[in-house]
Parts: sequence; C-alpha cells; structure tokens
Amino acid sequence: MSVRFICASHSPLMQTDINATDEAAHKDYYDHMAAASRELADFDPEVVVVFAPDHFNGFFFDLMPSFCIGLKATGMKDWSLDPGPLNVPRDLAMDCVRALHQQDIDVAVSYDMGVDHGTTIPLFKLAGSLDRYPVMPIFVNCAADPRPTFRRVRAFGDAVGRFLADKGLRVAVIGSGGLSHDPPTPRIQTAPPEVADRLIHRHVASREELDGRQARVIQAAKNLVVGEGPCLPPSEEWDRQFLDDILEFRTDRLDSITDEEIDRDAGFGGHEVRSWVAAAAAARALGMRENELASYRLIPEWITGMGVICGRG
Repeated sequence: MSVRFICASHSPLMQTDINATDEAAHKDYYDHMAAASRELADFDPEVVVVFAPDHFNGFFFDLMPSFCIGLKATGMKDWSLDPGPLNVPRDLAMDCVRALHQQDIDVAVSYDMGVDHGTTIPLFKLAGSLDRYPVMPIFVNCAADPRPTFRRVRAFGDAVGRFLADKGLRVAVIGSGGLSHDPPTPRIQTAPPEVADRLIHRHVASREELDGRQARVIQAAKNLVVGEGPCLPPSEEWDRQFLDDILEFRTDRLDSITDEEIDRDAGFGGHEVRSWVAAAAAARALGMRENELASYRLIPEWITGMGVICGRG
C-alpha cells in the first residue's frame, strides 16, 4: 500500500482573462500544480479519491447531505471547463459506502452525481482530464448551512482512509477548495425569493444564468483588487494558521474550528477547508508519513489564498 496526498486551492477565476496583479504568483501556483501532476503520473494511482465541495450546481437545499459518494459522476459545463464523465470505480465506491454504514457513518450515495469546478479543476490541473484515472468523487457539504462539524469531517475522512487501507491499492487523495475567500455566493437566509428558489430546487443553469453568475464574480474580483466590497479579502494570517494546523494535523485545533470563525476571518468560501481536513485524515489513515507546504500565495484577482500541500507515504 502507498499513498500520495495533494490539497490545493481552486478558483474558477483562473479560467478567465482577468488581469494578474502579480504574474509571479500565478506562475508559482501553476508550477507547483504541474510538479504535483508529474509526481502523480509517476505514482500511477489505481484510484484517486477527491474530497470536494459544490457551489449549488450539483447539490441543492431540496435535499442536502453532509457527505455523498458518487457511483457515477459527470463534470458539468462550468466556467469554460469541458464537461464529461469521470471514470468512477463503481464497485469500490459502493463497497466504501457499505463499510462506512457498518461503522454508523451516514453517507449518501449518488448514481448520477454532477460535479462542478470544485472537483473538475483539480482533475484537469493534476490529471489533465476527467477520466485519466479511476476517480471516487466524494462531496463534502461546505456551502449549505447547517454544515457538518470539523470533528465529523475528520472522522469521515479517517473512515474512508481506513477502508481503502485494507485494499492494497496505490491511492491518491486530493482535497479541493479553500483557502480563505469570500465569493459573492448568495446565502439562503438573506437571498431574495427568486434566488432562494434557485438554491433550493435543483436545475441545470442556462447559458444565460451561467454567464450572469460568472460576470458577477468577475466584477466582485475586480472590486476586491482595488479595495472595494462586497467580498472580504483573503486572510494570510488565517490561512497560515490553518496550513500549519493541517500540516501538523493538530486535531484539537482543527476540530474546534467553527462556522462563526470562518465567516468572520476567512470568508464564506473558507468553509471549503473541510475538504482538506477530510483528505488529510484519509491520507494519514492510508499511511502518509510526510507532507509539506509546496506553495502559498494571496492572489486577490482570484479572490483566494492559493495553497498547495503535497504528501506521500
């Protein structure tokens, strides 16, 4: 058994032509993702497990699980990313679901999971395509209040890792999302009725809706660059503390992170670090012995603290 571990921030704004405030920061991120991609190819994983959020594209408030494992999954047309099927090892994914249920861990199952850029960006950046490797996609609810606690997220990731540890496979574990960022995502508590309806009732967004949503995010990013709202700027202080905690896997600190802390200090998108915690727990259960911070930069035009952690065992 061996494992590779990659946690990486994503930002759909990297799919646009928005002006760079620091070309070196972009290059640093892309260079380290390319290095991680090469290491992954050399490792040649037999399965890739991706813990990722969704941005109200595949999961909605009509039925919002804390965790869901896809038995089949398709990348959606999202932020100029090409859609297409993932190569999901269905029997392995179902065996994982059954094993978790035997441990009293409630995880939903999807026979037709739609995954957005939270899952597809890391696959494109690290694998080059959605179907190069067998991929088990795991949704972690990071956007829809109420969310699972960080303690539950850690326990969930650990259980997934322990299940895979018995299989004798070469496993790559990816955590996608974060770090601190505050995109203009609507909150159901304050959204006008027509927007709340979109958050509740699942539907496929029209091209016009997607274009309008993307234009709003791009404008919010441009505003952030010049010091204007509505988005909170990414917080290097919060990111550095979290990165240190995840690298050392300080479970007391990680378990104690609250939604209130994230909303105040890291922004709405900061909730996505739940995916990192689940992925790190799974990788450690698989025998990860070392990990390191490969890259960290604040990139305001991507509205995000962009980090990359790599590990192996």
